[in-house]
Amino acid sequence: MLGLAAAGTMGFGSSGTLPGVRSSSRGRRARSRGGVRLVTVVVTTQLVIALLTATVVYAAWRHLDANLRAGDRIQHAREKRVPKQDQQLATEPVNVLVLGTDSRTAAGDSIDGEAGCNCSDTTILVHLSADRSSAYAVSIPRDALVRPVACTQDRQYLDTHLVEWNQAFAAGGAACTAEQVQEDLHVYVDDYVVIDFSGFRTMVDAIGGVNVCIPFQLSDPKYAKVTFEPGKSVHLDGDRALAYARLRHVLAGTDIGRIKRQQVFVAAMTDKLISADTLSRPDRLYRFADALTRSITTNPEIASVKALVDLARQFRDVDLRHIRFVTLPNQIYDVPRSDPRWGRVQILPSANRLMRTVDRDQRLGAFTRGSTSAGHPAKHVGEEAKAQAAAAGVCS
Repeated sequence: MLGLAAAGTMGFGSSGTLPGVRSSSRGRRARSRGGVRLVTVVVTTQLVIALLTATVVYAAWRHLDANLRAGDRIQHAREKRVPKQDQQLATEPVNVLVLGTDSRTAAGDSIDGEAGCNCSDTTILVHLSADRSSAYAVSIPRDALVRPVACTQDRQYLDTHLVEWNQAFAAGGAACTAEQVQEDLHVYVDDYVVIDFSGFRTMVDAIGGVNVCIPFQLSDPKYAKVTFEPGKSVHLDGDRALAYARLRHVLAGTDIGRIKRQQVFVAAMTDKLISADTLSRPDRLYRFADALTRSITTNPEIASVKALVDLARQFRDVDLRHIRFVTLPNQIYDVPRSDPRWGRVQILPSANRLMRTVDRDQRLGAFTRGSTSAGHPAKHVGEEAKAQAAAAGVCS
């Protein structure tokens, strides 16, 4: 309903340098930043929409600001390198790490029969291009085994000399996970947003629920004790959406399948937020923003509504329906059951190419195959993509 310009007039205006904008002083780049198993992929998209379109008065703005919490600063081992093709632009690429926590301290958080571990159950790296024309999000499997970094040295998994991806959050929070991204995946992380499980159902209910396409029955009678009937547009309220996002013990029972379902749900949630049904309801937008800000922790540089809106304004030229959600290339380790890596996720060599794509601020290209977006499915779906969708229990 309200555009980006309106965000400034409603008390959300920015001053100083926006995230990813270079200062002209001595030609150096600088940034000025004021301050659930959640749905996989891109809670940042919802944040952008909610904060840019909610019609709020000053008191409401202060209320949302007070909801926010600041975590630790990201420790950068190297300075940010801007790709050569971007060096003449006024803005730089931006990478935001989005994490969903698994503490399970809220009522009903054990619905899938799994205990919490204060881990990052969902990890998504959101990349915004320097020219602000495109954005995409990369999901990282929580069960992936990677090399330990300084903050995870004492978290090695059995005798593998490796660590599970989600142990970084348990070891040192989002700042440690950011270090892991930077060291193991070789991508600079500008900011992070951590969102806890307890606020998820409230966000979904705030916008009147979300509809998803379910190709066939998904049932987990043992753990979650829930069944989802098939349909092209199955309505999920907050509780059902939480169960769907957490659903694991169906089909092959892997976390990879759950990642795909979560991507589909976030895409559907984004589509609902963009819809006229939501944009014409400031009350819904405000309730969503209130639930979201109550549930997130960020790095100190963006731990304010003003700073988050400064960051969100960078997405103003991106069609949010075109944001692609992809998963870091992976496979289940092909090893005997006696091997300690059995049942864990192996990151494939092609993941290096994907991360170079991010680091070099390039388009996804071939990596869009099998990806998910809000409202704009791929025109040509190959057999492999169809098979992956069927294995995850989502529509292709």
